[in-house]
Amino acid sequence: MNRYPIWKYLIVLAALLIGALYALPNLFGESPAVQVAGAKATVKVDQDTLVRAEQILNQAHIPSTASSMEMNGPVGTVRFRFDSTDTQLKAKDELEKALNADPKNPDYTVALNLMSASPNWLTALGANPMYLGLDLRGGVHFLLQVDMNGALTGRYDSMAGEARTALRDAKVKFDDVERSQMSVRATFATEEARGAATDALRRAIPELVFTPGRAGDQWLLDGKLSDSAITQVEGNALKQNIQTLHNRINELGVAEPVIQQQGADRIVVELPGVQDIAKAKEILGRTATLEIHMVDDSPAAMASLAQGKVPFGLVQYKDTNGQPLLLRRQVILTGENLQDAQPGRDQQTQEPTVNLTLDSKGARIFRDVTRDNIGKRMAIVLIENGKGQVVTAPVIRSEIPGGHVQISGSMTAQEAADVSLLLRAGALAAPMHIIEERTIGPSLGAANIRQGFESTLYGFMAIAVFIILYYHLFGVFSTLGLSFNVLLVVAILSMLQATLTLPGIAAMALTLGMAIDANVLINERIREELREGYSPQQAIHLGFERAWVTIFDSNLTSLIVGVALLAFGTGPVRGFAVVHVIGLLTSMFTSVVGVRALANLYYGRKRKLKAISIGTVWHPNKQQN
Repeated sequence: MNRYPIWKYLIVLAALLIGALYALPNLFGESPAVQVAGAKATVKVDQDTLVRAEQILNQAHIPSTASSMEMNGPVGTVRFRFDSTDTQLKAKDELEKALNADPKNPDYTVALNLMSASPNWLTALGANPMYLGLDLRGGVHFLLQVDMNGALTGRYDSMAGEARTALRDAKVKFDDVERSQMSVRATFATEEARGAATDALRRAIPELVFTPGRAGDQWLLDGKLSDSAITQVEGNALKQNIQTLHNRINELGVAEPVIQQQGADRIVVELPGVQDIAKAKEILGRTATLEIHMVDDSPAAMASLAQGKVPFGLVQYKDTNGQPLLLRRQVILTGENLQDAQPGRDQQTQEPTVNLTLDSKGARIFRDVTRDNIGKRMAIVLIENGKGQVVTAPVIRSEIPGGHVQISGSMTAQEAADVSLLLRAGALAAPMHIIEERTIGPSLGAANIRQGFESTLYGFMAIAVFIILYYHLFGVFSTLGLSFNVLLVVAILSMLQATLTLPGIAAMALTLGMAIDANVLINERIREELREGYSPQQAIHLGFERAWVTIFDSNLTSLIVGVALLAFGTGPVRGFAVVHVIGLLTSMFTSVVGVRALANLYYGRKRKLKAISIGTVWHPNKQQN
């Protein structure tokens, strides 16, 4: 009756061992570390970078306790762990000096960080500690203001090119089309030409609202974005900036950063555990844009380039090999027109390619540009910190309709993958600047951890003392089950690499109360069966069986609320919900399966069991006598 088959005991034992294994890394704390990441989108960090950094440290006689090469998606990161902060600072200085020949234009970001001090054998098993939030680990909080005027300016520049293309297609003669402040201004020699242009532009660019005007002998047409179009441009800029910030923060190796929108034009960034705040500000404040220009390879342009001169209307950039190129200043497309970029292969030649997908406007512009410039080169430029670099400059072989662009040439599969990454992740849609900065020191985070741990521990001890005094041996079983529950919660959070915050600690304390509630239901049900006259073995069996429905119902209602908080909550609310939901699920397992395994193991083999240690059992019949 109260004997588990061996496989059930094995399940409980396996859960206990796995829980202990994956909860163990949280006891080792963290060690000072140095991280090396690419400071430019065109700089790769791979296994060769790790070897080079190890050689630099060996030559400087700086020992590291561990080193690793990690790939966060396509972005590589090298990390070194040290035994003291003094060694950490020396290593940072040596690596920065050796890796960045030009400090004003660094190729690598060398940042201070923290790494888990877990033994290598635990890390090899995939056992890592939980991430800690900003309130527990310390770190930095930034509030960034997005320059929406910059986003709109870029959009108007792009639409000026669209307008020129639309007028050429409609065969309408115009004197000039350019961006004028926050509008697209077209000038015409006659009123009839302006009228024809108005109809053509309204069809081609419906988000612009056109207003006619006149200046001297010129007929003007000004186009401004409608309110809904402005909202869309600003929303897209905000989303792209958030995605780009995620990619940049990979350079700092921040575990579980918080990057979220606040209001219409602000972004909140929280970086737990960041020690090098100046480096974080440098990376977040970096500006980058993605642009497509036409290359001028004419004899006159090449002659001027050979003489070190840049003709009017052109700009000089360098490609990835350091070779200079002359590009036309006109921006054909920007990064906001690019929806996706993936590496691939040409179906006929099997050469590596970069496959681009443009939005509808970008597709239309690209079709017209490629149709009019067959045989010429087109350059894709990534501009960071005011310095541009040509990522690729392919020759246009034919008109490319449909918005699906294939770039091929003398590139390897790895180079195609790298170019795709640059085009996907490279640029901000609008400039940003930091308007608020708050730093939470590690000491404050440590105090929060200590206070949260002590409050949970004291609550656990109070519950344990009460339950043991009230339910005797079954109280001991309940306390062991409660310990098992806490162990599983910590292990699962570590396995999921979830972020623990102060609200999460509060949820863990709440979980203890709800978990012991299930044990109280079971113990009281066993007492009730004993009062009904059942034998101790029958009372244990019926107590667990009949209490299960009540336990399931009570936990299910709490679970529904927890899932709702998880689905709709953000920030601290979501952190609370994660721990709460996990704690509810583990408490049902530990109270119904784990505690019963202990009871069965102790009492199950006693055939002539006369009594069980579950405290005083009140008998109403005896009370009446």
